[in-house]
Amino acid sequence: MKRNNKLDKANAYRLSQEVLRNKALAKGVNLIAPETIFLSTDTSFGNNVTVEPYVVFGPKVKIGDNSYIKSFSHLEGTKIEKNVVVGPYARLREGTVLKENTKIGNFVETKKSEINKNSKVNHLSYIGDASIGKNSNIGAGTITCNYDGKKKSKTNISDNVFIGSNSSLVAPVKIDKDSFVGAGSIITKNVKKKTLALTRAPQIEIKNYKRKKKK
Repeated sequence: MKRNNKLDKANAYRLSQEVLRNKALAKGVNLIAPETIFLSTDTSFGNNVTVEPYVVFGPKVKIGDNSYIKSFSHLEGTKIEKNVVVGPYARLREGTVLKENTKIGNFVETKKSEINKNSKVNHLSYIGDASIGKNSNIGAGTITCNYDGKKKSKTNISDNVFIGSNSSLVAPVKIDKDSFVGAGSIITKNVKKKTLALTRAPQIEIKNYKRKKKK
């Protein structure tokens, strides 16, 4: 009896997904390989939206016009404006807002963050409890260190900011407009506008170095 209940639920889910997919297709959404795409009842699409295979839409997702969602991405609680590109392999969590012409690339995770017009987070980054201004670029491997074990704090990145790869921004912290953060930096203090901030240990080289032999 339990087995039949599981089959009934699986069949009901499959049928409900077919209905949602057909509804999206009828609206003009370009679902590539629709049988691999999973929707929620409240998933909302604008005009001229494309979704590649193996994308999952959790609850409360709204996609604006001319946006493109690439394969293996998972979205929930997210609002996307027009001309946005997401993925592949992106995870957008609750409270994510992507403004016009933004880009979220591969292996990027966002949570409770707003990314403003023309800004990019292209590779291997975590953006949580953060605000990113216009025309800013977040380098590969950047993380916002938003949790200290007791509470979560905000990271504010202003307009026209460049964050170098493999940087850690320790919240609460503000990066003011037109600033640069050097690659590999750990930023713990506010960065003033039009400045370069970097924290980098000096490189040490030992000539003619030989590893110790095992005894």
